[in-house]
Amino acid sequence: MNRQAQAAVLFLLGGALLHAGATDLYLRYVKEGLRPLLLASGAVLIAAALATAWYERRRDRRPGSHEHPEPRVAWLLLLPLLALILIAPPALGSYSALRSGTALQKPYAYGPLPAGDPVPLSVVDYASRAAYGHGRALHGRQVRVTGFLALDRSGTAYLVRMALNCCAADAQPVKIALTGTLPPVLRPDAWLEVTGTYTPRLARDPVNNGPVPYLKVTSARPVPTPRDPYDETWNN
Repeated sequence: MNRQAQAAVLFLLGGALLHAGATDLYLRYVKEGLRPLLLASGAVLIAAALATAWYERRRDRRPGSHEHPEPRVAWLLLLPLLALILIAPPALGSYSALRSGTALQKPYAYGPLPAGDPVPLSVVDYASRAAYGHGRALHGRQVRVTGFLALDRSGTAYLVRMALNCCAADAQPVKIALTGTLPPVLRPDAWLEVTGTYTPRLARDPVNNGPVPYLKVTSARPVPTPRDPYDETWNN
C-alpha cells in the first residue's frame, strides 16, 4: 500500500466515522455521550488523509523522488472501514443477557419519583429501588418500564436493558423478573412496555448471584426498538 492509498483509506474511514456520528448508527457501538469524540475522530482522520495526500503530491514533484515500499500491514486499515460500511451490528439481546450476570449496583442516593400514574422508570431505576431501596418509594404506585424480553430455561421471563460504561463491548444486563399478567406469547428479544406494581419478591441471578427484583405486571404491550437500545442511567 503506497501513501496515496493510505490517504484514501484514512479519508474513507474518517468519512465513515462522520456518517456514523451524524446518524444513529453510532449508538450500536458507543454510548450517546461519546458522539462529539466520534465526530472529532472522523474529522482528524480526514485532515490527516488530506495532509498525507498533499505531502505526497509535493514530494512527487521533487527531482529524484521515488516511491518507497510501505509495510503490507497497512492494509489492515481496511478492516475497520469494511466493518463500518458493511456491518451494522444489532444491539445486544437476550442471548448475551442470559449469559451475563446482572450489573445492578447500589446507588448512592435516590432522586424523587417522576410525577404521573403510571410512573415512567428505566429498568435500572426500578431494579435499584426495588432491590436496594426495598420499594419504599414504589408502594402504592404503578410503574411503566420498557425493555426487551429474555426467557431462561425454566421459562422465567425477564425485562432487560443492557447498561453501558463506554461502548457495546462492555455492555452488561440489568434484569427485572416478571410475574402477574403476562402476554400469552412471549418472544425473546421483543421489546415490551410493561405496566405493573412493586412486589417484594427477589431472586438471585444464577450467573453472579446478583439481585433480580420482580415486577408484578398488570398490562404489557409490544413497542418498537428504541432509538438508543442501551441504558446509561446506572452511571448518572
